[in-house]
Amino acid sequence: METDKFTRRTLGPLTLRVAQLALMALPFAVAAQTTPAPTWPTRPVTVVVPFAPGGGTDIAGRLLAVRLGQKWGQTVVVDNRTGAGGVVGAELVAKAKPDGYTLLIGNVGTQSINPSLYKLTYDADKAFAPISLFAELPFAFVVNPSLPAKTPKELIALAKAAPGKYTYASSGSGGSPHLTAEIFQQATGVKFVHVPYKGGGPAMSDLMAGHVDMLFASILETSGYVKTGKLRALAVTSAQRSPAMPEVPTLAELGVPNAESGSWVALLAPSGTPQALVDRIAADVKEAVATEDMRKALIAQGATPRGSTPAELQKTIDADKLRYGQVIQAGGVKVE
Repeated sequence: METDKFTRRTLGPLTLRVAQLALMALPFAVAAQTTPAPTWPTRPVTVVVPFAPGGGTDIAGRLLAVRLGQKWGQTVVVDNRTGAGGVVGAELVAKAKPDGYTLLIGNVGTQSINPSLYKLTYDADKAFAPISLFAELPFAFVVNPSLPAKTPKELIALAKAAPGKYTYASSGSGGSPHLTAEIFQQATGVKFVHVPYKGGGPAMSDLMAGHVDMLFASILETSGYVKTGKLRALAVTSAQRSPAMPEVPTLAELGVPNAESGSWVALLAPSGTPQALVDRIAADVKEAVATEDMRKALIAQGATPRGSTPAELQKTIDADKLRYGQVIQAGGVKVE
């Protein structure tokens, strides 16, 4: 009672009425502040592929773009921005607005290898928000059929008996096929002569023509030539056999440990993208990869379907960054 009298005496009728109106308006103010933003996406989403059309990363990225577009009810535009081993496209996304409308189809090269090879204009450790893995691209170890070796161990014996005689092609210095060959050499103690090309196509052509002896390349690029006998597959470099080439054993199965390698493809966003949006996109990617049609499409292209959480993707990036950094240093690898 005393409090009520004090309030009336202190505020007065007019001031009290203003306070009552302010209190009545408070729930509406709170409601206005918590009203969710329009559902994302409300317009087309661009995914940047930092490589030329037709490669493994591009093909896998396009398959995902179609599924996400269907899920979101919006067009997902694939924008190929090539140059400097993926640096040009990655830089574009690193500096994009973090609103979910510009995403990166990255791979082991853009996220884990390039920081050790290039002087980047962005901080690779802080520029991206990892979303999800969606495919692994295992490599096949292929040779020209005229080479006497039928297994990796036979090839190792040939190379040790004639150091510097045997050559391997790559799609370019510093790329994951080049570094996969470096890993094999460091794991086995052999030394081949590196012949870098400007792209996987010319490297493959020269291998089939017999100008070079061997090549590590994605199953997507090699499986057709292996099936027609134009190339011989000695092994795959993944931890398990590839569903696209199940008859070809892994290097580990053939007694060559610590030589596992290959590439993977993942979706990333610019750093600063809201975590709730990152988590939602990650869930959508994982759902897409789990569908039967997506799995079949990826396997048909030589890829192994694999979804992940953002944390799992970051762990993969960090582990490969450490490993490839050591391989680059040990092999003295430089980009041309």
